[in-house]
Amino acid sequence: MPNRSLSPAESIACPLCSGAGQLSRAEILDRLGVRDFARVAQLSAEEAFRLFQQKHGNENQQLWARFETELTKRTADSELRHRSELQALAVQSDSLNRRVEDSLREVTQLRERNQELEIALSKTSRVGKLEEADFAQEARSWAGISIERVSRNGDFILAYRDPSGAPIEPRMVVDNKDKSVISESDIDKLVRDARERSIPVAVLVARTEEQLRQVDKDSRWSRKDGVWLLRTTRQWMPRDLDVLKALFERMRIHGSDFLEKNSAVAEEVRRTFADLDRIEGELKKATKAISSASGLVTKYRGRLQELCESAVERKLPTGCELSPAQIG
Repeated sequence: MPNRSLSPAESIACPLCSGAGQLSRAEILDRLGVRDFARVAQLSAEEAFRLFQQKHGNENQQLWARFETELTKRTADSELRHRSELQALAVQSDSLNRRVEDSLREVTQLRERNQELEIALSKTSRVGKLEEADFAQEARSWAGISIERVSRNGDFILAYRDPSGAPIEPRMVVDNKDKSVISESDIDKLVRDARERSIPVAVLVARTEEQLRQVDKDSRWSRKDGVWLLRTTRQWMPRDLDVLKALFERMRIHGSDFLEKNSAVAEEVRRTFADLDRIEGELKKATKAISSASGLVTKYRGRLQELCESAVERKLPTGCELSPAQIG
């Protein structure tokens, strides 16, 4: 109650608490029959918020449950997908490892093969140098022939000598080959070397007849890219040079294009080489036949000697007489 001055006639005791002053606000409003609307409103709001929170809490729990379910599902899918990718990568890694191992093995094999080829090339080079040195020594023994070693474009340059010993035209580029078989690239290189030196004649010398191809034997004297080419062997070359000597004299007198202007002469030279090769083949056969006959003569001479010695051993002692029947 407001604290103010009241007259004794106006002061009365509180009918609710009988002047004790210990009633709560709610009890006062209750005794007066008046509801505490503020309290009711507060409780109603709290109840409404509780119900709202309960409702939305359930919805949130459902949402979180669905989220967790979806997250679990997507995590499982992602894990499965990544596991598949990892398996594929593992397979690719194994394949790459095998390919790397195969590549390393091939590299090792190629390295070993290269070493073998280097050794073989080194041996071939040494053999080639020995072949060239041997050929040079042999060529210097040929009468009237000049030989010059060149550093590139062929092995040697050969030429006939004049009476004073000076080399005369036409010169010849000579390439020695000691290999299983002559190849077309060997021919092309020799012709190219001759053209670079402006030399009209090139000579390819094989070690033996077996190293020449059949096409080489069929066209031992031919013209290729403006160069006259002789395909020969170490054994045939002195004979072939004797055949070409008169032709080279004509070329020296009438010019290097003498054979181009006289194709019949070039064809005759080619046939001459073919005839000489056939004659030599027949001579080889004859030599073989003579050798065989000599062997047979030696064989039968030995047998005859054995028969004579055997007859001497069976001869009867001196003074022994034979009956007429034994003599008969």
